[in-house]
Amino acid sequence: MGTSSQAPYLSVGAVNIYVRDVDVSLRFYRDQLGFRLAFDRKLQSGRRSVAVSPPDGSTVLTLIAPHPDSREYALIGKSGHVVFICEDVMAKYREWRQRGVRFQQVPRLRRVTWSSSAAETPVWGGVSTHFKDSDGNAFSLVGFDEITREIEAQRRAAAEKLEAERRAAQELEIAKQVQARLFPQTLPPLTTLSYAGTCSQARQVGGDYYDFLQLGEERLGLVIGDTSGKGMAAALLMANLQANLRSQCAMASDQPERFLCSVNRLFFENTTASAYATLFFAEYDDRLRRLRYANCGHLSGLLLRGDNTLERLSSTSTVLGLFREWSCSIQECRLFPGDTLVLYTDGITESFNHAGEEFGECRLIEAFERYRGQPPLVVIDSIVGEVQRFASQEQYDDITLVVASCV
Repeated sequence: MGTSSQAPYLSVGAVNIYVRDVDVSLRFYRDQLGFRLAFDRKLQSGRRSVAVSPPDGSTVLTLIAPHPDSREYALIGKSGHVVFICEDVMAKYREWRQRGVRFQQVPRLRRVTWSSSAAETPVWGGVSTHFKDSDGNAFSLVGFDEITREIEAQRRAAAEKLEAERRAAQELEIAKQVQARLFPQTLPPLTTLSYAGTCSQARQVGGDYYDFLQLGEERLGLVIGDTSGKGMAAALLMANLQANLRSQCAMASDQPERFLCSVNRLFFENTTASAYATLFFAEYDDRLRRLRYANCGHLSGLLLRGDNTLERLSSTSTVLGLFREWSCSIQECRLFPGDTLVLYTDGITESFNHAGEEFGECRLIEAFERYRGQPPLVVIDSIVGEVQRFASQEQYDDITLVVASCV
């Protein structure tokens, strides 16, 4: 069995303190020691569960009032020695004495040494004192010089880490919500084409992208893309690409080559040298049932004809963003009733199972043949479900799918 590279989190959750009366004991810990109430609830058994904790730290003291006839009742006043660590024992001693806590002695310096045949070596030294609660349970208040500083440093580091994680999670959730709005919110209506799309991200944000652009004159732009990288970096590239496409799409129907060259130039100028994106852009004319497309280094589009033949809409240029000087060619085909266009990202075909087998293009084609004739949204949900069942493990890449059926 393999071992984790990082040990799982481990901490002390609670220490049981047996008392005669929970309310009396609670007043001692809250009013005299200044502890806070961690919880106070009634269990299904009818017993009351009460816990208190010091201002700092995560461990709680659970105050338990056992039945007089129980074995635990004999443990009142005999619980194990609980040690409170404080960076200024004298200050805490004076504070608690003023609140009525009775100490057994004034805090004093204690030093423990380790003996060997050669000499005695100091191990630690610090100030300590002892007191009891209202039921006679014993406690120590100690201040270890080096240990105190180390524990306080660990506490502060843990608190800072939790706060950083909270902020990161909050910022990531905001980013997720913002990116969700970048995907198409409405579907421009067409007479001869029924279409839909989806993106299931592997992380909270990702680099896959699909869009439906209103190009005017009964024309629609279908877009699918995949930016380089993962996570937040890929999401920023995706947002950059989406902004470039939407801001330039006015020229797409009349000058698709010029449109894509402009998108490439802006993407090149606004990203790092290693950033790039694959893109499949198609312009569909609703009156002519004509599809003009450019495949910029993306996976081949799959055109399933009504007679069960398959056409691959292969690459017509290289990827976007790597070169300032860039060109592409536009290909054209006609769609007929019963034809279905499938655009996807590698998160589908490269999903793999426990045996290391990829879902692959063949399984994708077979799946579409099974579901053809269904509404695009039903086809999409069915295919994504098959991919997820096939993988049956953590999703490693974004899954994006666009289906358009000619009617």
